[in-house]
Amino acid sequence: MCRDEESTMAEPFNGTFTTSEEWFDSSGNRCAARLYRPTAADRPLPVVVMAHGFGSVRALRLYAYAERFAAAGYAVVVFDYRNFGDSEGEPRQVLDIAMQHEDWRAALDYARSLEGVDPTRVVAWGTSFAGGHVITIAGQGEPLAAVIAQVPHVSGPAAVRSTGLRPALRLAVPGIRDTIAALLGREPVYVNSVDRPGQTAMMSSPDAYPGMHTLLRESGLKEDAYPHTVAARIAVRIGLYSPQRWAGKIKCPVLVQIVAQDAITPKRVAERAAGQMRHATVRVYEGGHFDPYVEPLFDTVMADQIEFLRHHVPSLPKEPE
Repeated sequence: MCRDEESTMAEPFNGTFTTSEEWFDSSGNRCAARLYRPTAADRPLPVVVMAHGFGSVRALRLYAYAERFAAAGYAVVVFDYRNFGDSEGEPRQVLDIAMQHEDWRAALDYARSLEGVDPTRVVAWGTSFAGGHVITIAGQGEPLAAVIAQVPHVSGPAAVRSTGLRPALRLAVPGIRDTIAALLGREPVYVNSVDRPGQTAMMSSPDAYPGMHTLLRESGLKEDAYPHTVAARIAVRIGLYSPQRWAGKIKCPVLVQIVAQDAITPKRVAERAAGQMRHATVRVYEGGHFDPYVEPLFDTVMADQIEFLRHHVPSLPKEPE
């Protein structure tokens, strides 16, 4: 559940932190993780554990966030779910909610086991679909110092409604076919994760396709850097996944970041979920679902995350008042 002979050596980054490629075990699958360590640490550090949203991978802009956290004095673990990105797991591109929750818990256990990390100051950071995951696991009792949920998925029915009737119907046929294929042990039936309006895809809002390509460009990735498909069975299950049911049970501080023109997670639904949390800090920004990842909104979103962490999980001891 830690680094081995295949892990890369730590590499310095502008003198403020180092990075290394690691892995941890999740139910027999090796999940890839990039570890960031501040170089000037002289005491056990808080650690931020990060994962991406629906059908995506850590290389798609998450490293930009991790670099900011590490420069601010936080250890960071950025991981890929099993079946995706650089992690093991077959068949590929199968998004199973329960398995992703297992991967989250394994990643958090791994982070707590790291040398030089304070195991009582672990932060779960999730965006979009992973924003729903961190709300869920926190509400289910995972011991966390704080949660950051960026443009989080909170309601299955709301997600289906925001998709629209025709796009949802287009997904129903491959979703049912893939569900049957899974039961029979056959190869998955895939659909695109993101595509243009009118196409069969899990996300086909007007901003989805251009938004994804902006993320690819800003991450320095080519379009074929990783598959943009997902096993279609998730289309018939996503409507049943509502992390907001756990919101009222979260005990730690939560930062919920919402965009006003979100076509995937409607603003009013996210605000309602945040209102159920005991210790929520809510920030609302102008923009669409894909805007927080890139400029001009990225700097503002990132500054609010750092401020939230410095208040609730400071990387350095607080000055005496």
